[in-house]
This record gives sequence, C-alpha cells and structure tokens, in this order.
Amino acid sequence: MSISAPQPLPHSADSVSREGGTVTDRLVAANARYATEFHDPGMDARPVLHVAVVACMDARLDLHAALGLRLGDCHTIRNAGGVVTDDVIRSLTISQRALGTRSVVLIHHTGCGLLNLTEDFRHDLEAEVGQRPAWAVEAFKDLDKDVRQSMQRVRTSPFLPHTDDVRGFVFDVHTGLLREIDPQA
Repeated sequence: MSISAPQPLPHSADSVSREGGTVTDRLVAANARYATEFHDPGMDARPVLHVAVVACMDARLDLHAALGLRLGDCHTIRNAGGVVTDDVIRSLTISQRALGTRSVVLIHHTGCGLLNLTEDFRHDLEAEVGQRPAWAVEAFKDLDKDVRQSMQRVRTSPFLPHTDDVRGFVFDVHTGLLREIDPQA
C-alpha cells in the first residue's frame, strides 16, 4: 500500500528534468549564483532578538516576512505541524542554554496537513515498509488545543530555563494574520 500526498504535486518528475536537471540541481545552481554576491555579515550564531520560533514546515509560511524578521534575528525550528516534540525541546534547549534565546514563539496554521492525518498513517507506513516508525505522527483535530499543548510542553520542560515568555499563534494562510492563542482557554 502506497501512502500518497493529500494534494497533487505542482510538477511531475518529467517536467522537472525537462527544466534542467533535478530540483536539487536547480537549488545548487541557485546557490552558486547567490554565493557570487554573498558577503559574510560577520554575525554571531546567537539570535539578535533572543527568540526561537517553532513553526510548521508548510511551504506557504514565509516566517521572516510574516514576522518582520531579518537574517540573524531568530532561531527557526520547523517540523510537520510545528508541534513541540522531543527533538524540538532538544533544539530549544541548545538555543536557550548555549545560544542565549529567552523567548519562544509557537506558530501553527490553518489548513495544516496534520489536521487530516491520524495515527493510522504510522500503521499504514508500517504495513508498507515492514518497520514501525519510532515517532508519533502528532496529528490533531483542534488547532487551538494543539497550540496550547505545545505551549504547555515548552513551559514544563525541565531542560528549558526560560519559560516565562512562551506564546502561541495560529497563522491564517489566506489572510497572513496571526491569531494569538490564550493558554488558559
């Protein structure tokens, strides 16, 4: 049984190869053009604004533009759904303890692919490949509730020394606006 994407892909593999190689080839070529005008900004790895943003990996979210951020302003941690998993806690711990961040912004979004998945995804994957994934899908049906859960996971982590400024939002992919989630509602 093959697991398919919920939406059609924008280009077929044939159209990609007709455009001059694979997508990765095009990305490497774009990097070569970028590097010809690149100047080392001389920045430190510590984010200027002392903030880490945890968000969904959805390609429709241009976080820097949506939040008015520039290169060097924040750490950006992205995964499917923007959920706070053990690996996100790992990254936030390094961000806070080694690189000086103090604030955490969590961003989920409307139309998220995890709204349509269930843990059956893992079972189907196991049936297809013969090995059970070690990770949970972390699917959800209620965006606001999942943002609250993510905020709670950050606030209660024993590894994170800075949990006073943890705020969660839902980004509307149609309007570009953030809606803040009350952690107590």
